[in-house]
Amino acid sequence: MSDKNLTQTTERSFLATLAAIAWSFVGLRRKSDFDRDVTALNPVYVILAGLIGVALLIATLISVVAFATR
Repeated sequence: MSDKNLTQTTERSFLATLAAIAWSFVGLRRKSDFDRDVTALNPVYVILAGLIGVALLIATLISVVAFATR
């Protein structure tokens, strides 16, 4: 079971982590991309990107509600 794609661990940038988290929020992710992310993403970047994503989601929802109630 020595798959070359799973054994290579290359650190991904923060922007690549943001893209991975954004696709995860939407729910559209290929299995090959997920497998690569499991080994390459920095956990600190994932937490920061997740917090940024949640903040953007909440800000968008609040803006939509504020616009709709005017």
